[in-house]
Amino acid sequence: MKASQHVHEALRLKALKDLNVLDTPPDIQLDAITKATQEYFGCKICLVSLIAEDRQWFKSRQCLDVSETPRNISFCTYAIAEEEYLIVPNALEDNRFSNNELVQGAPFIRAYAGAILRSLDGYELGTLCVIHDSPRAFSAEDIDKLREFAKLAEAVLNKNIVEDI
Repeated sequence: MKASQHVHEALRLKALKDLNVLDTPPDIQLDAITKATQEYFGCKICLVSLIAEDRQWFKSRQCLDVSETPRNISFCTYAIAEEEYLIVPNALEDNRFSNNELVQGAPFIRAYAGAILRSLDGYELGTLCVIHDSPRAFSAEDIDKLREFAKLAEAVLNKNIVEDI
């Protein structure tokens, strides 16, 4: 790992910590956003996933029983390394994910789309993501809509920082 990547990761984790949202109760606004996103995409699962040091934790979740998973199996970890979003139309055909336990076992992820959620100072906090149990293509319009929903979720996550200023 390059030193600059390590510095960035430390700053990203600090930005996440500064939000004071990890391990807090569900948020009504975020739950409404994930529900609307789930309905729009007709997907099985929709999450607001926050990427901590060794886990991804779900601030909001639709149709997923667990509240977190290890970071090393997280699709969202790959997403936050991208510029804006990550699209995986068929996880079984993607070398990064085909052997992932979340693909080979429950929840049997086949398609994933995640848009990055950022802190006010631009650090990647996590994603708003949709997960399907069958392969699915995502159009440019789909990506735009996911990014719109993500901007709403991002505003909710950052509202506490704004209120503290």
